[in-house]
Amino acid sequence: MKKFSLLMMFLATAFGSFAQEAAAAAEEETKVVIAEPSLGMSTTELLIITLLVFSIILLFVAITLYKSFKVIYQESKNPTPYKTKEERALEYEEWVKQHGEKPSIWNKLLSLKPLSAEKDLEIPHSYDGIKELNNPVPAWFNVLFYGTLIFAAGYLYYYHIGEHGERQDDEYKTEMAKADIAKQKFLAKSTSSVDENSVKIDPSQIAVGKGVFDANCVACHGAAGEGLVGPNLTDEFWIHGGSVKDIFKLVKYGAPEKGMVAWEKNMSSANISAVTNYIISLQGSKPANAKAPQGEKYDPAAAEAVAN
Repeated sequence: MKKFSLLMMFLATAFGSFAQEAAAAAEEETKVVIAEPSLGMSTTELLIITLLVFSIILLFVAITLYKSFKVIYQESKNPTPYKTKEERALEYEEWVKQHGEKPSIWNKLLSLKPLSAEKDLEIPHSYDGIKELNNPVPAWFNVLFYGTLIFAAGYLYYYHIGEHGERQDDEYKTEMAKADIAKQKFLAKSTSSVDENSVKIDPSQIAVGKGVFDANCVACHGAAGEGLVGPNLTDEFWIHGGSVKDIFKLVKYGAPEKGMVAWEKNMSSANISAVTNYIISLQGSKPANAKAPQGEKYDPAAAEAVAN
């Protein structure tokens, strides 16, 4: 029984030591390794940078000491005499006599003189004790005056004597010629553009105009132009005139007071012309459910006679 107890104690001790070793190994495996702070450089590189910074500091200190010793040496060789307060305090006039007065750029530009030179500028007459100073003309005025004279001489030679530049009448002719050329180019590019003054009746545009009408005008005027919200477009009565120019102008600029929108920004002039010709082709078509006449009766013959 004693041998069995000793065996069990030995096994327990061995198992305990084994468990401790296993736990230590597991702890080492699960231990989080924390990286030491670093700048991404090795120790040698950090040491070199430190030495360079230290060398720069030493150089700065050496230069400062050199300047200090230089000043000390100069003072010991030629000491600066000490001036008392009474010796340093001078009147302005005495200081000017000793050092001289340097006029500033502002004084030179305005030709200002110091107060000490006022006696030299006095005109030898007085009125009731009032004296007049003969102040010089400012420098800026002289520069401006003589500059205008030089400019006038150059202008006269360039435009009138030498005739190198265009005068106003010639320049006007040149600009008008340029404008005429630009106008010709614009008209050449916009030959297809139409306005209320150049629009004409063209039956070849009716087919295109019908497509434009169906896409934009049916909601107000009906599929056959019989009139819904808007007026009937198939009778002889018109609110804003029934000529091709009147209809073109109405489509282009609209009639806001009547609820007619302007189409000049959403429709090309060619499409406005086409839809105008289509509307004119609807005259006398007499569609079903036509809206009652509105406006005044338009007589093409009478309107042409008035126009002529």
